[in-house]
Amino acid sequence: MIRALAAAALLASVSAPALAQTSVVQSAPAQTAPYPNTIPDARDIAYPGTLTLDIDATDTTRGIFNVKQTIPVAKSGHLVLLYPKWIPGKHGPRGEIEKLGGLVIKGNGKVIPWKRDPVDVFAFHLDVPAGVKKLDASFNFVSATVNDQGRIVMTPNLMSLQFFSLSLYPAGYFTRRIPIQAKVTYPEGWTASSAVDAKVAGNVYTYDKTNYDVLMDSPVLAGRYYRQLKLTDRVSVETYADAPEELAAKPEHVDALRKLVEQAVKTFGVEHYDHYRFLFSISDELGGIGVEHHRSSENGTGLGFFTKWDEKATSRNLLPHEYTHSWDGKFRRGADLWTPDFRTPMRGSLLWVYEGQTQFWGYVFQARSGLVSKADTLDQYANIAANLDNRKGRTWRPMGDTTNDPVITPRSPKGWVSWQRSEDYYNEGLLIWMDADSIIREKSGGTKSIDDFAHIFFGGRDGDYGELTYNFDEVVSTLNQVVPYDWHKFLDERVNGVSQNAPLGGFERNGYKLVYNDTPNKATPKNSTDLSYSIGLSMGAKGISGVMWGSPAFDAGITLADEIVAVNGAAYTGDKLKDAVAAAKTGKAPIKLTVKRGSRYRDVAIDYHDGLRYPHLEKTTEGEAGLDKLLQPK
Repeated sequence: MIRALAAAALLASVSAPALAQTSVVQSAPAQTAPYPNTIPDARDIAYPGTLTLDIDATDTTRGIFNVKQTIPVAKSGHLVLLYPKWIPGKHGPRGEIEKLGGLVIKGNGKVIPWKRDPVDVFAFHLDVPAGVKKLDASFNFVSATVNDQGRIVMTPNLMSLQFFSLSLYPAGYFTRRIPIQAKVTYPEGWTASSAVDAKVAGNVYTYDKTNYDVLMDSPVLAGRYYRQLKLTDRVSVETYADAPEELAAKPEHVDALRKLVEQAVKTFGVEHYDHYRFLFSISDELGGIGVEHHRSSENGTGLGFFTKWDEKATSRNLLPHEYTHSWDGKFRRGADLWTPDFRTPMRGSLLWVYEGQTQFWGYVFQARSGLVSKADTLDQYANIAANLDNRKGRTWRPMGDTTNDPVITPRSPKGWVSWQRSEDYYNEGLLIWMDADSIIREKSGGTKSIDDFAHIFFGGRDGDYGELTYNFDEVVSTLNQVVPYDWHKFLDERVNGVSQNAPLGGFERNGYKLVYNDTPNKATPKNSTDLSYSIGLSMGAKGISGVMWGSPAFDAGITLADEIVAVNGAAYTGDKLKDAVAAAKTGKAPIKLTVKRGSRYRDVAIDYHDGLRYPHLEKTTEGEAGLDKLLQPK
């Protein structure tokens, strides 16, 4: 206090002009430092030589891949080597360069210094000495050993090997013009599966020579316990698991998977692969995954896929979704998403087609094949519709803007998903294509459907697994080819507009409507308590998993940081919370919760009296409705 008074007196004695005279002019740079770009752009020319890749993948104890790579060079001088950055299927800069270690590059046995690009940290500059005809690079990929480091890709019994994490490539070339041959040494006694065929000698797989683009699109699933499920002469499920009993697929399971392939091929008319391999892991140790490729897909679920079939309906959408991508996303791709290498940024403005229509067909095919029952599929649709219809973020953020999410926030946790939105082009894309199907049926008098669009748009030449790009106008013109309509306006409003409600017209025109009642939706996970559409809370095994923006729980100040410890004075359980919500419907007293955040406790009152509300689709017409026809096998 004494110092404060003294300072005040001093300031009072100094006049304003005196203060002005002692002010200092602040330094300010006149311009930024230049950004030199010495990384050559990709050109559609052949690379002079074949890269080789030799990977030791035997260190399952520490999860370390050791890599040796040779890169032929045609001349001396400046060279840039790139580590894949923009990863197809992930739609963003998801290369795990932080896990690359021990990089040493040699020419004629001598170390060649490298320097990382100061702007693009996925690029390495070096000067090739005269007389050097090839570079010998060695490095390792130190994969995640705990979940907070990233996805677990190596366990004592399983391995997910992705070549884009284990290789470098020379800048300046379309990657489809760079020849490469890979060899991988796996643990003794293991089997490995990939879309690229290999010659096998013991535990060493020498893969057929291909180009860099195809190799990056052909990951490997390997493991100790393996079973192949042959579906057709072109398609198989390469199944790996933590334990052999998890491979026990029954004949009816295999038959449903076989019908999945049959229904997809009937819909699209052709197959865009020479062979197709589902790389399917059933594990609680290997990280889960769902990533598409031209001639394969990476599919990872938890234990019990076959052994607890009746309990795992929601997990069975993974295979039809990823399989559909062979047509939608890999063969047909938005023009702004296709890139000539893995450095050029991707733009995902048409992901509502790439992922949205794939999401649409994934649910249709699961029902048509019998992989998931029609009743379970309707319950899953109801959950999707309710979630998006109650997502307040749609009032300020267009669905189309969420196509930027793979770059903005690559599936990082969000505190308020219902307000921020998160990759809504998947499920809202599904709703848009359901809406389109209903309009096609209505305008054609029931003689046409979205199947006609798919046959035209995703068809083409059988066996063509290249890329054929499209833009917004082609989507519109193809829809008009099926049924004339103002499809430009239809899509523009739903993709680029904001609204109070989700586009549920497709269900309504196709004979169903979204309703809520106190009967739980069977598609909701059994280990959760979903009160999203009553008090606005969803509870998982580890506590609060979601709070709906604008809900009673939101108004009470509850967040994901809170833990509910008591309900109306009794220790919390999910059942007690549901009972309290149900009981409040016939009473006037609020629901009282004791909430803990850190070391602090507080009581909150939720004044809600509308009871339990779970979403369902209710049929509104007699006889066979459009949605019934959509889900029927062809």
